[in-house]
Amino acid sequence: MNKRTRRTLLIVAAVLVLLAVAIFLRSKAPPEAARLLPESDGIVYVDFKPLRAFVRKDLKPPKRDPEYQQFIDAIGLDPERDLDQAAVALHRMPDPNGPNGPVAYSMVLVGKLTGKRLNDWLEAHATARESYGGHTVYSVPSENRTVRVAQIGYDMVAVSNFPTTEKIHSIVDRHRSAALPFSGSTLLERHYHEVPLLSLAWGVGQIGLPFSESGAISVFGFRLPLESDSTIIASVRWAGSLHLRVEEIAPSEQKAASQAAALATLVTVARGFTLPLGDNAANNGLKELLQNAAVEQMHDRVVVTASVPPSFLAGMAQ
Repeated sequence: MNKRTRRTLLIVAAVLVLLAVAIFLRSKAPPEAARLLPESDGIVYVDFKPLRAFVRKDLKPPKRDPEYQQFIDAIGLDPERDLDQAAVALHRMPDPNGPNGPVAYSMVLVGKLTGKRLNDWLEAHATARESYGGHTVYSVPSENRTVRVAQIGYDMVAVSNFPTTEKIHSIVDRHRSAALPFSGSTLLERHYHEVPLLSLAWGVGQIGLPFSESGAISVFGFRLPLESDSTIIASVRWAGSLHLRVEEIAPSEQKAASQAAALATLVTVARGFTLPLGDNAANNGLKELLQNAAVEQMHDRVVVTASVPPSFLAGMAQ
């Protein structure tokens, strides 16, 4: 083998190694939709494409609010088919009883959502418009709040009902630097590495905020022994079946031990309460999930794991 051939092979090998490293680093980075989100107290991300594949045979057309049905008809959108990804940032409001409620949202939605029909609807319903970063930000009134909407890509929409323009501006700014694989909010930098690889849906930070009632988290009518400002890492991933993992970072090992015991008791009680529930996809899925749920303590963390039946996801989708 002559020198030129050796040199060529070395260059090709070096390029292949660099590509492999780049692909690996990209796989460890958060999804682009999540990286575009502004600073927040919690983040929830869902990849709907694989989830649709799991629940399609159990999924029935949902009953929609008439006003919402008019909206999706006007823009030509079928959310069950056209929405591929959703990344949602949760913003705690200083006064939960104030005009903006306990939590505000900023979202990046990905799919077949953008286009002239959406633009026409925004033009017709917006009460104000702003040009920012090369995009038009529309302000649309909704339930005593102002919802700001911007089409930031051919398949990407930014939405925020935060009281000021700060959050939607941040999404537009981040979109211009989205190619950086590790760019993103402080919350992602701190906790995304703890999300299991290939998770289809996940949440980090104070993701209990939307379920907060009087400072505690309530799910399916059960009050959890967790504070609404608890730092939680939750995920759903595929490993032969869908696996749910919810991990709370407690203030101390002693607190983790007491919360783990309280959660284990709550799971046992919930199993008894759900037994008489009627026979339908949502109820049967919830019963199956509770039957295989397990609670354990790992140092200062409380970990809940369970296998998620497709019927549970189908019931939730309704």
